[in-house]
Amino acid sequence: MSSAFVKEPEGGEAFEDLPDRPISPHPNFVTPEGLARIEAELDRFHQEHAAAQATNDKPALAKTARDLRYWTARRNAAQVVQPPQDAAEVHFGSTVTIERDGRRQTFRIVGEDEADPAQGTLSYVSPLARALTGKGVGDVVHVGNSDAEILAIA
Repeated sequence: MSSAFVKEPEGGEAFEDLPDRPISPHPNFVTPEGLARIEAELDRFHQEHAAAQATNDKPALAKTARDLRYWTARRNAAQVVQPPQDAAEVHFGSTVTIERDGRRQTFRIVGEDEADPAQGTLSYVSPLARALTGKGVGDVVHVGNSDAEILAIA
């Protein structure tokens, strides 16, 4: 088939319309550290975008523009929640130690963009965090296929 009849993007044109990153429908609660992370991401992507403009790197321009839109939206929607003063119940920002399946685990409940379970942080909308919220030391919650007992709240 002649290439005259085929409309295929040339160069970086395929990257110009990258789909936006999905934005959660939940309120964007963040810890003060989470807000600092969002601002750091915005700074980083502004720098990467400027570098991509300088070299006319169309794929990088598309990616950084998309990421800038995401982090700008997250910054605009951010609602900073101060750490809880009360350790009697689990709240957003609490650090909770639980025991489940014979293992002791400690997590801090944070915003969605801050969450990294491998680093000990859970999104406040995760099933475990939702089950723990409002509970106190000694309470047992059922999550998934197991029970978890709250051992400590800080």
